[in-house]
Parts: sequence; C-alpha cells; structure tokens
Amino acid sequence: MFVDPFESASDSLVTPARDCFPVAASDTADLPQATKAIYIGTGGDITLRTVAGEQDVVFRNVVSGSILDVRVKAIRATGTDASDIVGLA
Repeated sequence: MFVDPFESASDSLVTPARDCFPVAASDTADLPQATKAIYIGTGGDITLRTVAGEQDVVFRNVVSGSILDVRVKAIRATGTDASDIVGLA
C-alpha cells in the first residue's frame, strides 16, 4: 500500500517537486505547466523563457545531470542542443 506522509503538506518553491514531465523543445509552444526547476540529462546550451520573462535567455554549456533552479514557461528548439530535459513541478 502506497503512503505519502507529505500529502497534506503545502507546496511551495522551496519544497521538492511533486511531479515531473519530459520536455520537448519548441519554438512555438509553451510547456504544459511552469516548472520549479529543470533537469538536464545530456548537457549543452539551453534557450528558455522564464515565467516572468519577456525575452529568451541562453544558458551556455550546461553540464549533463544538472538541475537549474529556474521557473520556466518555454524551452526553445532554436539555440538548444541539450537534450533529455525533464521539467520538475
């Protein structure tokens, strides 16, 4: 039987992610939900837009296995060569 002792705990930016989802980079579509952070499986450059941003930003040379603590609404295909990206929400 599965038990979650933290089920009734409130969610916040400093609590661990409650969910995760694969990220498909796109120049036209936003992510299905905002992230608390993103996990980078295979390193490289990542072009993204934060939830409060009005323009895209490039994170260069992100190392494989990194977690970027940034709230993201979009990851762009153009300018992104990192892969195996997972949104943490």
